[in-house]
Amino acid sequence: MAAHCSLRAKRLLLDPKFEGYKLSLEPLACYQLELDAAVAEVKLRDDQYTLDHMRAFGMYNYLHLDSWYQDNVYYVDQFGRIMNLSVTLDTALQKPREVFRLPTDLTAYDNRLCASMHFSSSTWVTLSDGTGRLYLIKSGKRGNSTSEKWEIVFNEELGSPFTIAHSVSFVKFDTHSVAALLLRVEKDELDTKGSGFHITLEWVTIAEISKEGDHRYEILKRRVLQGKSVPHYAAIEPSGDGLMIVSYKPFKFMEGEDNKSAENDDAEATKEKKVADPLYYWQQTEDDVTITVHIPEDITKDDIKVRFSPDNICVIVKDQPPLMEGKLYSSVDHESCTWIIRENKSLEISLIKKNEGPWWPELIVGDTRGEFIMDSSQCSEISESLMHLTSEVMNPNPEKENPPCNAQELEECDAFLEDSASLCRFDGDTLKVTHVINLGSNQYLFSVVVDPKEMPCFCLRHDVDALLWQPHSDQPENMWEHIATFNALGYVQASKQDKKFMACAPDYSYAALCECLRRVFIYRQPTPLATVLYNRKEGRQVGQVAKQLVTTLEANDPILGFQATSERLFVLTTKTLFLIKVNSGN
Repeated sequence: MAAHCSLRAKRLLLDPKFEGYKLSLEPLACYQLELDAAVAEVKLRDDQYTLDHMRAFGMYNYLHLDSWYQDNVYYVDQFGRIMNLSVTLDTALQKPREVFRLPTDLTAYDNRLCASMHFSSSTWVTLSDGTGRLYLIKSGKRGNSTSEKWEIVFNEELGSPFTIAHSVSFVKFDTHSVAALLLRVEKDELDTKGSGFHITLEWVTIAEISKEGDHRYEILKRRVLQGKSVPHYAAIEPSGDGLMIVSYKPFKFMEGEDNKSAENDDAEATKEKKVADPLYYWQQTEDDVTITVHIPEDITKDDIKVRFSPDNICVIVKDQPPLMEGKLYSSVDHESCTWIIRENKSLEISLIKKNEGPWWPELIVGDTRGEFIMDSSQCSEISESLMHLTSEVMNPNPEKENPPCNAQELEECDAFLEDSASLCRFDGDTLKVTHVINLGSNQYLFSVVVDPKEMPCFCLRHDVDALLWQPHSDQPENMWEHIATFNALGYVQASKQDKKFMACAPDYSYAALCECLRRVFIYRQPTPLATVLYNRKEGRQVGQVAKQLVTTLEANDPILGFQATSERLFVLTTKTLFLIKVNSGN
């Protein structure tokens, strides 16, 4: 049974007196590097027309931040080269250098996706060429040309094309393993009313196998989850024991060899529940209650004892423990109550209500072994009494003095495009959901890696603010910790209709978002002022100010990648990589 949880914000991290961002005109140093070859952008095909295709592949971030090393980014160019830029000094930038070349000729594939990668640890990388092939790379220490050497230790065709959503490297029982989440949008022939597609997340575990002195990596497990919307967030726990997903539509594991036995156990348990018939049936009118109990054929009236009192009933058959016993929901006229054995070997008990009229929601307080049966006339009475609350049209009488909700009066911000999102934690052994959080109106904004040894953090809108949450899979009592707040960012980002990517610094010093073309917005955390500033309206001194900065890139190409570090913003376009110096180093 999944535990229903909630996210608890830390009050000390909230600022109810936040006054807003002040536009700052301070200049930001912006450096640009022209690329030797264009980024390997893969545009959506005509058959990739759904919103899910756009979210999964059309809005893909082509710039990959290596969180294990400071200011280290990668991208794939049109020649299939993995290019790296490692920054130590802004004024002495090197050209991006090639660290690996995909063995596949990507131009030979018509239905491929964009190449994707994920940094599983400080020395391991998972890589996809977009054709359906997964590579496991041993990279050495990255960001340094002397120690970085990418070597393929595993590569295998895994079916239809996919992108890598997340991966982790871990050691369990002295065996090194790498687990990866592969995202696909697949045609669904059975879906005739929806988009005609479904989303799959394949959870692949690759482990080191030692046979007769030969060390190699092989697939240990392949498990598939299926859902109807692209997940906003999907990450495997550092231990490889579970995963967490934030999505609008729920995901569930598809039945395979691993979980057939669990499904069968559930089916057997369900059957047993269905077999157990109610112990008794009861009906009622405004005046009386009738109870029917099935009894064995050899029972006579001498074997039955029925005791009535104003508030209790007790039925004993053949000196056995009481068949029915307990406090009645309401008082009865016990002297007028009767019982009789019918020809079909059933015991029929008639109770006369002391207070006529009120309906009993239960017969014996706390007893769930009986079943209430309502006759057709009672059903129609209830239906008629509720008829005024329902209608087949949205607003049947708009001229009425107090009309019900009228959809035509709803504003754009009141409309929910989809069902509310949920955060689910899946157990890797049972393949079942262990924790669920209904996110409701807490809109998902972005994710960021604060500590590469932990799961990625996710940022949610809470009222006008944006709150950053760090999952702790090893702390059941504090599984999601509120670690930072970006004041009013939830409200601010809603006004940016052309926004494409959002990010924040791992040290929470600023948040940033970019539009599809040129413009980048930076929102700094409030900082104390060096000079005295007064709020004239309220006649008080202002202690600190949060600054908003805007920069416009000198590029006509669309923004394809966007990453933030504590000091810099990296912005990737088709042919240029921009570096914006946001904070000076310590």
